[in-house]
Amino acid sequence: MKRTLVFLAVVGLMASVALADKIKIEKLDDLPRYTYKIDQKIVDFLKDDAAIKMLASEVKRDILSDLEKYEISDKSTLQGMYANLGTIAMIEGDWQRYLELVNLRIELEDKEAARHTTAMIGRAIAKTQLKGQENYDKNLDAEVRAMLANMPYDVVEANVKGQKGGAEMASEAVMIGGLEASLQPTLDKSNGEMSQDNATSLLSPFFALRYYIPKKEIFIAALTDYINANQVVKEDIWAERNVDLEPGEKYKPAVLAVWDSGVDWNIFAPKKQMWTNTKEKPDNGIDDDKNGFVDDVHGIAWDLHSNKETSLLYPIEGAKLGDEAQMRRWMKGMGDVGSAIESDEATEVKKHIASLKQEDVQPFIEMIGLYGNYCHGTHVAGIAAAGNPFARIVGARITFDYHLIPELPTIEQATKDANALVETIDYFKKNGVRAVNMSWGGSLRSIEDALEANNAGGTPEERKALARTIYTIGDTAFKSAIENAPGILFITSAGNSNLDNAFAEFYPSSYDLPNIISIGAVDQAGEETSFTSFGKVDIYGNGFEVLSYVPGGTEMKLNGTSMSSPQVLNLAGKLLAMKPDLTTKQLRDLIINGAEERKAGDRTVKLMNPKKSIELLQKS
Repeated sequence: MKRTLVFLAVVGLMASVALADKIKIEKLDDLPRYTYKIDQKIVDFLKDDAAIKMLASEVKRDILSDLEKYEISDKSTLQGMYANLGTIAMIEGDWQRYLELVNLRIELEDKEAARHTTAMIGRAIAKTQLKGQENYDKNLDAEVRAMLANMPYDVVEANVKGQKGGAEMASEAVMIGGLEASLQPTLDKSNGEMSQDNATSLLSPFFALRYYIPKKEIFIAALTDYINANQVVKEDIWAERNVDLEPGEKYKPAVLAVWDSGVDWNIFAPKKQMWTNTKEKPDNGIDDDKNGFVDDVHGIAWDLHSNKETSLLYPIEGAKLGDEAQMRRWMKGMGDVGSAIESDEATEVKKHIASLKQEDVQPFIEMIGLYGNYCHGTHVAGIAAAGNPFARIVGARITFDYHLIPELPTIEQATKDANALVETIDYFKKNGVRAVNMSWGGSLRSIEDALEANNAGGTPEERKALARTIYTIGDTAFKSAIENAPGILFITSAGNSNLDNAFAEFYPSSYDLPNIISIGAVDQAGEETSFTSFGKVDIYGNGFEVLSYVPGGTEMKLNGTSMSSPQVLNLAGKLLAMKPDLTTKQLRDLIINGAEERKAGDRTVKLMNPKKSIELLQKS
């Protein structure tokens, strides 16, 4: 206790140093870059305690230097730094300091559930380590159960189930196999040199491999007992808020765009919910209306390199997917595990992943990624069109990579991508689109990471500068194109990274423009999900087990801000059907003004309410 108070007092003293003496960090990109080097293969490094401790000491030196030199106001960034220092404290065997660092993370946490469950397993292990090795398993079990007993189940349910799901999938083969697939090729190209992000990803398995995985059955048993003893069913607030439009009403068709990974138009065309370009003859390989797109009967498509395509769905024929029904179950299971949902699919995929050999990890992850991309846009379109026979969906396919090692970013490709963004928005304008959903995005850091993965861009500072150049090409063009389309409301998912999207420069969700709206995710009871990003978020929708279609017409429940965002497009489509002459500002205001406010720590979140928004329209 005395040492804890001393440590926290020192931290408080450091924080009280005049802020004028520190350099203020406005964006994540403002922080300096560090590089480290190892001369072993990952599989050997993870078994070498001396090498791990040497790398840990170097990373620790640089993190402490940044905390001393910079004024960092972003809570997520600070939490990440304290988490990395906590990992290093574990490596050093300093369990008391680990607990002190966890407390610092919890003090910065806005999400109530996370305040209870942050580093729950790590805390239990640290407290047990401090008691010594005698009766270790018994003490560890007691620590976990005591911690759970003091948690409000209705608040922590999703997080606790997520902990259980993670434990059930955890294995040495999966952990090492994932790192070998995602990081070893990078280290091979760079002769063992890596960024701080990659260095910390090599340090974190120390805890899992030595303390967590060997004892995971203790955690699974305690978590299972806790979950079974409670079994609280949360109230679903969304059904009563929904308003469906009935066929035959004197409403007008609303042209809506789903800018995503592709749409299976065969699902929606029989319901007359697909927009149709009557000037184009289908499947004749000719640009009949001379608009620059061939066979754009229900929309347009771009391949991975921003070349024009004719298929609104990613062509998966020939891909090594195996049985498509099996892929659907695995993808559903992966989503359920990530969102802490107990289901038959989740149980199946957890067992499968836990049984994977190291060499099978990469093919499995990439296969899931490919099928997920294939399904994503159709699922989004189904949410957007639900309960609205007046919706007319324009498909706009953007193709996403699914490989663990991304392609090399280049200025040339960034320019092509930017031109495709501008041309797509121009297509929307020319064809009467009033609202568009974008359940996707990217970030400056993702470009820098991709450069590093390909050992490109020169020194860390040169790589940082090149990433900024590439990012700016797309960012500038994207923002300008949205600004030049004032008649369209752009709706975007906030992201599933549990961070401040503005500080991290995520696009397009961080854009602050009058005709864009960013959507976060809450669960069925309206409580903020553990995964939803925050920062520039205008309104929240349901991101929990949302039912919609996947290609072929099968219905499936998926989770994420990708699912909450098109619910706002759905509402926009209904408002526009009822009153087509709404301005973009009026449309946006109706959506936001109909929402109800709730507190999330220091933040206020707004929950969409379609019924209230429609009532406001009817009163206007």
